Amino acid sequence: MQFKQQYEAIKQVAEDIYYHPELGYKEKRTKKQVIDYLKAVNLNIDIENFSLTGFKTSLGTKGTDDLHIAFIAELDAVYAPTHMYADEQTGAAHNCGHYSQIAIALALYQYFFKTKAYKNLDFKLTFVFVPAEEYLDLTYRQQLLQEGQISHYGGKPEAMKLGVFEDIDLSICVHAIGGEFSKRTIEMNCDLAGFLYKKYTFEGKATHAGFDPFSSKNAYHMSTLFNTAIGLSRQQLKESEHVRINPIIMESDMSTNVIPNHIVVGTDLRTKSVDYLKATAEKLDDAAKGSAMALQGNVTIDTQMGYLPFVQDRYLSTFVEAAFHKNTEIDEILNDNFISAAGDIGDLSFMMPCIQIGYSGFTGTIHGDDFIDVDPTFIYEIFPRFLAQVLEQMSGSIDKAKLYKQSYTAYQELIASIVQNNMNPTKK
Repeated sequence: MQFKQQYEAIKQVAEDIYYHPELGYKEKRTKKQVIDYLKAVNLNIDIENFSLTGFKTSLGTKGTDDLHIAFIAELDAVYAPTHMYADEQTGAAHNCGHYSQIAIALALYQYFFKTKAYKNLDFKLTFVFVPAEEYLDLTYRQQLLQEGQISHYGGKPEAMKLGVFEDIDLSICVHAIGGEFSKRTIEMNCDLAGFLYKKYTFEGKATHAGFDPFSSKNAYHMSTLFNTAIGLSRQQLKESEHVRINPIIMESDMSTNVIPNHIVVGTDLRTKSVDYLKATAEKLDDAAKGSAMALQGNVTIDTQMGYLPFVQDRYLSTFVEAAFHKNTEIDEILNDNFISAAGDIGDLSFMMPCIQIGYSGFTGTIHGDDFIDVDPTFIYEIFPRFLAQVLEQMSGSIDKAKLYKQSYTAYQELIASIVQNNMNPTKK
């Protein structure tokens, strides 16, 4: 009954955020909107701020042996200026579904607080609203890094660094499922790729293209050779690792009458596992070095960590499956898929067990120009009610021996091991 009563208000908040998207670490309006709603639900709510726009709030308390569970919602939008409801000034658009995550979190909070059902849980429940999940607007974030305002491009790694998850034992996320479904559908155990961001700066020697091409060293040809090498090397890449490489020319000094001596090629590199991410990065670096050497040029290589692969915790997913089989409102459940999309939930899953439950109810292409919800009743009433059932299923049933915990320091060491060969630009 509570979810039906609050449905219209929750839907209004979702729509308002959808039509007012903000990019990561800039979600000031969104933050105010969410906090205003939470305060209307609970006048005495305690809000703890972190980073630039992140915040969290808790229900219940944690004793010495009690569990602490985080429910995470992401505040930011995607940069998609051609989206039908993109912000005209910033190009931000909510074609990622994060706006619905926020509303779902609010629906859960309101249910547990208003009904006092949180008092029946044997764990403390903290709602964490995280900024900057989408890996974009990097020039702005680089500025924030240089100013010391953040340490990570992604919101969850930044929250990890700030100790937001220090006393939390496991985390639950939700995310819109890409594609359209004829039946109301949820998804569990959908693993995600990890990725690096690679930048190759090819340097040659500029000369007059007509008068003296003979003494030139063509940086564009080096980049072309590099792209050819990538294409030919795909035969050597394991299909099981779902490798994705997308090189583009980011910068050049080309003109038709001058041999180009400066070309920057950027690419993301996605794989299913950390070890293969390292191995494939070495292949790309060798291809770049060889291409530059073949045409007597140089290449500078810069590697930037994106996000770690996300392997969902299968033990925690058993509670999702059990709740689904007891549920009469959701038609289908998808299980054990892998997609080459990535998210900073992968980084958090290094530190603790995490799951991300998918939900249908949308039309258009996720991250596309026409993405919007078409089944708000499912998204803002039925699905949150299901999530409450999952949490209640977990209460009193989680085996702590099946959980794990790693430190932020260990996380830093892992990231360093991935990019250590390219922490500083190198020349060949």
